[in-house]
Amino acid sequence: MTQDDDVQALEQQERELVFDRFDHFHAWRLGVRITEVALEAGHLVAVDIRRPGLILFRSALPGVTADQEAWIARKSALTLRMETSSALVDARHRDAGVDARAAGWLGPEYAITGGSFPIRVRGAGVVAAATASGLTSMQDHDLVVDGIRDYLASGAAD
Repeated sequence: MTQDDDVQALEQQERELVFDRFDHFHAWRLGVRITEVALEAGHLVAVDIRRPGLILFRSALPGVTADQEAWIARKSALTLRMETSSALVDARHRDAGVDARAAGWLGPEYAITGGSFPIRVRGAGVVAAATASGLTSMQDHDLVVDGIRDYLASGAAD
């Protein structure tokens, strides 16, 4: 798979994984689902869903450290600012041959690495970010995407 294929696949995920509505109750149910997916896979991670300035859901499985809190804050800050997944921001920069960290256009409060995915509501745009930390960048991303996909497919978002 080429870098361009990575970008296209990540963009396709964002086109597909769109909510019709999303409120605090949906955040709780989605967070529980992502946490269940992690447990089923044996991943001990932290899961977070937030809007700017408000944490809607948080789980920290055994073994999670304060370091995951910092990564979650930085990944979700990037997703909320750019309104796209942190993995897609990273892939677009790699595809363009740009080292965004070295360019200095984002401060240390942002992490350009996978693991945070936008909660996009049809007709409204990005309203929150769902984030995982504790695995590799792409494993964190895939965990969140799998949880969102499973949640939407279950009809729980209705």
